[in-house]
Amino acid sequence: MASVSLKAIIEWMKLDNLTPDLDISKIRITQPDINRPALQLAGYFEHFEATRLQVIGFVEYTYMEGLEEEHKKDIYKEFLSFDIPAVIFCRELVPDPVFLKIAQEEKVPVLMTKKSTSAVMAEIIRWLNVKLAPCISIHGVLVDVYGEGVLITGESGIGKSEAALELIKRGHRLVSDDVVELRKVSDETLIGSAPDITKHFIELRGIGIIDVKTLFGVSSVRDTKNIDLVIKLEEWDKDKEYDRLGLEEEYTEYLGNKIVCHRIPIRPGRNLAVICESAAVNHRQKKMGYNAAQELYNRVQNSLQHKRDEDEDED
Repeated sequence: MASVSLKAIIEWMKLDNLTPDLDISKIRITQPDINRPALQLAGYFEHFEATRLQVIGFVEYTYMEGLEEEHKKDIYKEFLSFDIPAVIFCRELVPDPVFLKIAQEEKVPVLMTKKSTSAVMAEIIRWLNVKLAPCISIHGVLVDVYGEGVLITGESGIGKSEAALELIKRGHRLVSDDVVELRKVSDETLIGSAPDITKHFIELRGIGIIDVKTLFGVSSVRDTKNIDLVIKLEEWDKDKEYDRLGLEEEYTEYLGNKIVCHRIPIRPGRNLAVICESAAVNHRQKKMGYNAAQELYNRVQNSLQHKRDEDEDED
């Protein structure tokens, strides 16, 4: 099961650790959801998701301040007795000494941030959704072309890296070469990234490894990109029929998400970079409501209808 260390969250969110004596090295987060423990502080612990990060905002804090001392100790003791990964106080709200003392005894880290409650929740959920998303690795190249994430796949040696290099020279940005890690962050969104060990590198047969970031500058690379379009490169087969209009979309599936896919036959003389650029722009145009293939089809139909009308008038 995928997990993220609590230490990584503290460093990323720049949280203040109010219990520095506790060992947090083994605490890991396994789900992206978080919980605001209002009902738990009121004494209702049924269906309590204790494995989530617990976030305390202004409402919970003012309720805690109004509790009587004896009841406060009992409710804190019960709340913190669960296997909670951490409690985060927002808006620089400082927990009272009773809470901190019991948290130390129960070995529950207490953190604090100056950010608003809603901002903390949104940022943590978004970040954890990416970090904990289902992930697979595929063989291919991912390039940001005119803002569209184009995943180029095909057999080894067919020219994926060469096409990516030409796209980079034309001003587009490399995300990953050879191995692309795909993460499903929602039912509509797949995010692609490069493994840390091969990030910003391209392998060119006959030349070797080149560092794209060093050769072409930081504007030629990016760390992640949504997968919007898949281009499958395959050897030209004269006996195979290829789609020449594009009226019907073809899809490929990764982690249960369907992505528009174009199969591009390869033969000498074809400029793959220009083809990828055209496919990306055309896909973007379709998302904006214009379909060139449908427009051509409508023109043909209108022309045929006009000709039929003229034939009927002559009769």
